[in-house]
Parts: sequence; structure tokens; C-alpha cells
Amino acid sequence: MLRSRMFWLAAVLLTTLASPSFAGVDAPQWDKVNNGFFSGKQLEDGPFIHITAPKRAASGAQVPFAFSIDYPSTRDDYIKNVTLVVPENPVPLTAVFHLTPDSGKVDIATRIRLEVDDYVHVVAETSDGRYFRNAVPIKASGGCGGTVGGDASEARKTAGQMKLAAVEPIQAGKPAQARLMIRHPMYTGLQRDLMTQGFRPAYYIKNLDIRFNDKPVLQADTYIGISEDPNFKFYFVPDKSGKLTVSAEDNEGKRYQHETSVTVQ
Repeated sequence: MLRSRMFWLAAVLLTTLASPSFAGVDAPQWDKVNNGFFSGKQLEDGPFIHITAPKRAASGAQVPFAFSIDYPSTRDDYIKNVTLVVPENPVPLTAVFHLTPDSGKVDIATRIRLEVDDYVHVVAETSDGRYFRNAVPIKASGGCGGTVGGDASEARKTAGQMKLAAVEPIQAGKPAQARLMIRHPMYTGLQRDLMTQGFRPAYYIKNLDIRFNDKPVLQADTYIGISEDPNFKFYFVPDKSGKLTVSAEDNEGKRYQHETSVTVQ
């Protein structure tokens, strides 16, 4: 009897260990998101969408996430939009990136939030209206809620400070990498103040507009699923030396701008 009970307990333990805590890639929550964001669209498998992310993140509030897409980038055929979706997050829509042929190639890195273990979906829309999807599972928790410390008023004073740089060498007509960092608390509206235990109001960057010599390179709609102090790695194609500029707006209507000079070798 004792041996039988031990075998039963071992079987339960093995089953528990073998079963991931997150739902499947096509779980009911994804179906709701799919119907809400991509209703009437046929999402095809996108094996050429390459995703880089940890299997288990050290913090659900700061999850490194990057994707690249092997797809042409010509005036007539390019990736037009890329949507990041985390179905189990309180706000599943994490970001939508809008690209042009001047983006050069689709290779973007940032940091995101996960409230629970989940699949993160990358949905790419082509210029001719096709949709492709890929997804990866990530174990992380507590990224959207929990408590937050620090002085909220001080965080507002420094919000919007930016660093923007192009990575040398930079050659005319070839994709050049650029990096953007924005100081901003990106409060989700679901976080309790560590001292008062009251909820801090949502306060986050909601859109970005990045241009080179006034030509759109990358535009983004961002939501509470993007981590505090957002940073982005992206590409653009310079035809000559000029100015790389970024304009950002938060959900309270505050606007921030920054620019850097780019010298083509």
C-alpha cells in the first residue's frame, strides 16, 4: 500500500514538472486576442520571424525581447507592421512597429513585461496585406502589477530624457544600426506605491516617431507592456550624412524630442 502511494505521488510530481505553467500557443486567451486584433485576417506560419528571448526571465518587469524578419525590403515588397502580443497580460497589445523600405531591415530589440508565464506572439504584416506569426514561450511573472518604489514626482521630472546614437561604421545605402534609450517610469496603472499602497496612475510612452533627414524610419505605438526606461535597437538606411531624430509622446500628452548627427563614411 505504501509503495503504491509512493508510485502515485511520483507520477503526480513528474506530470507536474513536465507540464509548463503557461497555456499553449493557441490557448483560448490567444483566440480572444486574435479575434480582437486580427479579425478576418489569415495568419500564416512565419518561420522566417526569428525571436530571441530568455526561456525564463530574471524579472517579469524587464524581459529582453528581440526579433528579426528575413523578408525583402524594397519599395514594392516589405514588412509594413509588426505587432507584439502577450495574451495573458492585462493589456495584451504590447507594441506595434510601423516600418518603411527606409528601415533597411526588420531587426528590433527592446524589453517587455510579462504578468504570468506566456507565449509572446510576433505578427508581421507585409505591404501586400499578408500576415505571418511566430511565438515563443517565456517564463516570467509580476511584470505589470506588484509594488513600485522611488519618488513618483522625481520620476516625472526626468521623464523623456533620451540617448540616441547610430553605431559606426555607417555606409551610404546600407542598413545602419541605431540605439535609443528613453528615461520614463512606464507606470502600468496596476502597480501599488511601496509607501502608500495606493495605485500609481498609468503613465507611459504611447508613441514614437523616428526619422532620418525627415524620412520616416520607424514609428511605434507602445503600451504598458513595454518596460521602464524603454530602449530600442533598430535599423535605418542613410543615403547621406544628416540628422536622426526621435519624437515621443506619453499618455498625458507630453512630447519629448531628441536628435543626433549621423556621418556617412
